[in-house]
Amino acid sequence: MEYHHISAEHLSLNRLREIIDRKLPLCLSEESKQRILHCRAYLDRKMENQEEPIYGITTGFGSLCNISIGKDELSELQKNLVMSHACGTGERVPNEIVKLMLLLKAQSLSYGHSGVQLQTVERLIDLYNNDILPVVYQQGSLGASGDLAPLAHLSLPLLGLGEVEFEGTIYPSATILARFGWEPIALQSKEGLALLNGTQFMSAYGVWSLLKAQDLSRWADHIGALSLDAFDGRIEPFSDNVHLVRNHKGQLTTARAIRAYLMGSELITRPKQHVQDPYSFRCIPQVHGASKDTIDYVASVMEAEINSVTDNPTIFPDEDIIVSAGNFHGQPIAVAMDCLAIAVAELGNISERRTFQLIAGVRGLPHFLVAKPGLNSGFMIPQYTAASIVSQTKGLCMPASVDSIPSSQGQEDHVSMGSNAATKLARVVLNVERVLAIELMNAAQALEFRRPARTSVQLEQLVAEYRKVVPFIDNDEVMYPHIESSILFLRTKQ
Repeated sequence: MEYHHISAEHLSLNRLREIIDRKLPLCLSEESKQRILHCRAYLDRKMENQEEPIYGITTGFGSLCNISIGKDELSELQKNLVMSHACGTGERVPNEIVKLMLLLKAQSLSYGHSGVQLQTVERLIDLYNNDILPVVYQQGSLGASGDLAPLAHLSLPLLGLGEVEFEGTIYPSATILARFGWEPIALQSKEGLALLNGTQFMSAYGVWSLLKAQDLSRWADHIGALSLDAFDGRIEPFSDNVHLVRNHKGQLTTARAIRAYLMGSELITRPKQHVQDPYSFRCIPQVHGASKDTIDYVASVMEAEINSVTDNPTIFPDEDIIVSAGNFHGQPIAVAMDCLAIAVAELGNISERRTFQLIAGVRGLPHFLVAKPGLNSGFMIPQYTAASIVSQTKGLCMPASVDSIPSSQGQEDHVSMGSNAATKLARVVLNVERVLAIELMNAAQALEFRRPARTSVQLEQLVAEYRKVVPFIDNDEVMYPHIESSILFLRTKQ
């Protein structure tokens, strides 16, 4: 069996996508094991003769940092931390994101700067590999001091506490530990803090949303090209010379993608009666391209984050240094995720406008894309649905990262609210997927009214595949199953 070895080597987003898609199990590389053991041994030696207080290791947490803890209470301190911080509420975090949290937490702890026991990291990996997924809730993190509440819920099962989902059923964690013959882990000094400090809740949501955004960006071009041809649009605005004189990478990439999708189309090359198209068609390169450039920027930020140590304090065994700092602060990814939400939302915004144009009864297309409008409402209401979703999405795009509410009696006086940025971003991504699916419904329907003329081979193949799950609509029928089938089509036909 092929494993992904967690190591110090750079974990790229492409590799992460491969791990997810191929369902690769995880294991620690020997190098990672040695780093973890080396750091833990250093911390144990350090604690034997430590006189000065070390935040979170021999002291309380947050504003309680000036209260020293006795050596005989250090393990209890860490367990109490995990229990007391499990204050999540709201909707559950989806299982696929919980799995990412486990992976990213193990990755972050593997660098040998966190002071955890080897068995602690290996237990996180055991949970991942056996699809034993802690029950985690979406609300509770401020996105600084790490994702304290959600990571506490992620960590409870290590102690035999909290709940997990296994094979579709929720169990007390102790029940599943007993089934697998695992003893609860007795946390040592620093371990609870290492587990709870970190950005893995935000990062998991951010990575999941980013990978979806990359897919949706490609779909937006693909569907936009089909809509352009079905609308009898012009190809000239997609010429290289137009975009080279502005020279934004995403803009040029988009124009070339649209031309490639339409190569060989009868429709795109036939004489046009109109001299220009509405912006939602003519400006596809500029709008989609800006989103592409933002997606690329966010990818660079997220890739840096998932290869980082984000707990606190940070331990440097070879330098004999333990530093209480702020790598848990989510601001770098909070700002990026807010930007990504806007970028993805715009793919939906312009998509809905193309849908609106397709049903407007212009350029030889029938009103609402049915042969007998009046008797049939046709594709009138799917556009309403898309408009409703787009409006909601705009509200979700208010940046979370511009807000901050002090906590811990003012000790933690600026927070990123990156967790809110993350969960809003995921909703935006799912919303835009729905809007693009509705555009595909309309574009495929409109294309049939251009027959016998044909679009490109690529787009004809797309429509042929789509017609296996969503039919041409001749007379009114129940539409919501077709919308759902369109959404699933986008998810499964990458």
